[in-house]
Amino acid sequence: MIKALIVDDSKVQREFLAHLLSSDPDIRVVGLAASGAEAIEQAKKKKPNVITMDIHMPEMDGYETTRLIMETVPTPIVIVSGSVTTKEVAGTFKSLEAGALAVVLYPQGFEHPDFAALRMELIQTVKLMSEVKVVRRFPRSRKEQAKPLRLEQTFENGMSGIEIIAIGASTGGPIALEKILSGLPADLPVPVLIVQHITAGFLPGFKEWLSKTSGIRLKIAENGEEVRAGIGYIAPDNFQMGIDRRKIIKLTDGPPEHGLKPSVSYLFRTVAQNFGPNAAGILLTGMGKDGAAELKEMKEKGALTVVQNEESSVVFGMPGEALKIGAADHALSPEKIVEILIKSGSKK
Repeated sequence: MIKALIVDDSKVQREFLAHLLSSDPDIRVVGLAASGAEAIEQAKKKKPNVITMDIHMPEMDGYETTRLIMETVPTPIVIVSGSVTTKEVAGTFKSLEAGALAVVLYPQGFEHPDFAALRMELIQTVKLMSEVKVVRRFPRSRKEQAKPLRLEQTFENGMSGIEIIAIGASTGGPIALEKILSGLPADLPVPVLIVQHITAGFLPGFKEWLSKTSGIRLKIAENGEEVRAGIGYIAPDNFQMGIDRRKIIKLTDGPPEHGLKPSVSYLFRTVAQNFGPNAAGILLTGMGKDGAAELKEMKEKGALTVVQNEESSVVFGMPGEALKIGAADHALSPEKIVEILIKSGSKK
């Protein structure tokens, strides 16, 4: 039985979330907290397996509450956001920096057309995150938090002529992406294509949050645009994103793959077909198999292939599946992935 603590300053929303989570036989709601201070106290007393966290609360917001919980009684935290505005979503994703594991959209009323899908996403995320082993975070000064990534080592991988870097990520991916993109230089001589599984509507805010630390410029990809060096192109909601040999982005309304659109598999397959050995494929933390077989296809065509290692992954599903079938040249932490990408990109 998964013990869940719900944190929200709205009584109506607390009770609604409690109703939704309790409808699953594997989840038992052990507490309802109306403030950050109450959340910390209940986390200490009731020792939940997972916490759902509101962001906008008086006195102590969800970001600060998350930070303090992770410093005192580390517990898996899922942020439940009621807004999809760019500014508010960007602020919500900041909570991941404090130690939260995932962000989901608050399910609207029963009559909302997306209610069933959002309810399922909430329940699945809560159940999955409850299994993650989190560690205590120690307070850091602002000066320490602002330190740029310092490369201590480079990799000799024998690759030359890299023209495209393709990255796929799912659960836990935002923080892994943030670590990787923040370490890339602005003059990276190749473009980066990114598929991140994310709740529809969150993408503009997600891009804004990533852009604050990314070493390269980021944008949401558009159909028919030619990709350029030093820019990261994020796949938009509800489209499959591919790339042709002329480095033109192709967005299609094709069917989902692995139940996902955009899917990592679709992107990796087009990169393998059109760039062969002149590409790098990176598969990050996430549930399921999306991208694993296609990463192997990239490897078989001579591309550099890397997965995130188990120690740094929130969920080792996608990288683990890729390793099982021999799809990766390396299994590395995000910090080491930065190093290998810079080394590869410098050989263009």
